[in-house]
Order: sequence, then structure tokens, then C-alpha cells
Amino acid sequence: MSRVLSGIIPDEAVFADFRRQALSTDNWYSKYDKNGMEVWVEVAPVTSPQGNKNVPKVHKIKCRMTIKDVSAATMYDVLHDGQYRRKWDPTMLESFDIARLSPNADMGYYSWLCPKPLKNRDVVTLRSWQVTDDEYVIINCSVKHPKYPPKKDLVRAISLLTGYLVKAIGPNSCSFTYLSQADPKGSLPKWVVNKASQVLAPRVLKCVHKAGQSYPDWKKQNSPDQKPWLYPEQSILPIMDPSELTIQRADSLENVDESTQLDIQEGEDSS
Repeated sequence: MSRVLSGIIPDEAVFADFRRQALSTDNWYSKYDKNGMEVWVEVAPVTSPQGNKNVPKVHKIKCRMTIKDVSAATMYDVLHDGQYRRKWDPTMLESFDIARLSPNADMGYYSWLCPKPLKNRDVVTLRSWQVTDDEYVIINCSVKHPKYPPKKDLVRAISLLTGYLVKAIGPNSCSFTYLSQADPKGSLPKWVVNKASQVLAPRVLKCVHKAGQSYPDWKKQNSPDQKPWLYPEQSILPIMDPSELTIQRADSLENVDESTQLDIQEGEDSS
């Protein structure tokens, strides 16, 4: 992820590194494998000093499913189509695009519901994408913009690196990989964050798959030719200079203490 920090818009090397991580099995251990769905967590580096605050408190998680009834192109459209997301994403509070940074990069806002008693979260991210013959990649990371500061009633979360790799297997089938390292902020115990992400990722992917099955029929009735993520000339977003943005670092955000509200015991799994 260090290469993202050297320039706001990811370059070819960043996409190549994301692909490598999405496809790699080295330094990943399996947490879940059934019904065509696999979940891995990255093995933390052994050399990390215990007291180093720069070591992320959250695992990098990877989730992959084989989709046998939806094309890679359709799944890619589902991930991009903000209008359709309002139909299928049950946790979404608010989502909108803010500005276009280049033909294949934009900036957006997303907030979502968290289970009580936790506070709801939001993120402001720079999203970038790349399409080849049989492969689609979307990656994002958190950015800071003066017009979209943290809100009092939400906890601003951080996406260090989040993305999707969708690879065609056949005309109506694909491999769908989600990879994420995100810090939800707040003062949640590390084990709660990591355990929750391992449970939620498969649930989210199943939801996205179901959305993919319904998308072609929905799109026929809703601006069928409008796909600015494929045709940049269709975009009506204001163009923004990427130099106005900076990477949002987790340590610059205040932690909201939620640990006292958790009536969960660490008990069975403190990993």
C-alpha cells in the first residue's frame, strides 16, 4: 500500500500489487471454506515490534467466491452502480459520489449501520478501477477532504486498502475476490474487529451475488445505457484536482470509546 501514499491516484504498480495479493496463498491462512466461499486472513509479520503503534490492529482479510450464474461484467457493474446499491445494500445509510479525479478514479462518501450498541460508521474514499479483457479491478483507500470532515454522530472509519478482483471463468460465470484492510476506529478490541470482519465478509458477498442475479432486469428499466464507469464521457460529476486530497491516516482521527458498551466476552476466541 506504500505506493498509494506516494501519489494520490494509484498507478499500474499499485494495481499489480493488489492483483498479486488477491491471488496469492502465501502468508494467508484459511478461516472458512464451504459452499464455494473461502475466507482467509493474512498472517501478521512475526518481526513486528509489540509496542509499535504503526502496526495495524486489524488483519487483512480476503474472501473469494465462485459465481456460476452471473458474468464478470455484470458483477463489475453492480459494484459501480450507486443507484442500484440503494436497492440491495441493507446496511447502507447514505452513499454518493463527490467528484471525478480522472477517467478511472473518483471520490465518494459512504455510511453504514453497525449493530447496536456500536455507533454507525462512514468513510470518504478515493476509488480507482481498471478493466482488461477478462478481468475487472476496483480498489479504494481513505482520503481527507476539507468539505467532508468527520460527523459528530458517526465514527469515521479508515480503508487502508479495500478492493475487488473479478475474473471471468466463462460467459456467465466468474471468480469474485474481495480483499480489505480497514480500521473501523473507535476503541473496539482487536479480536472483536477481526472476528466481525470474518463473519461479515461472506454475508456481504452473498448479498452482492444475489444483487448480480437481479441486476440485468433492473438495469433494463433504469437508464440501461448509462454506465459512466465504462464510458467516462457520460459522467456528470465535477472534476476535481487530486492534489486537493490527502491520504486519511488512522492516527489523525479521534477514537470514540465504545468498549464499555460491549456486553460481549472475549471468551471463546481472542485471536
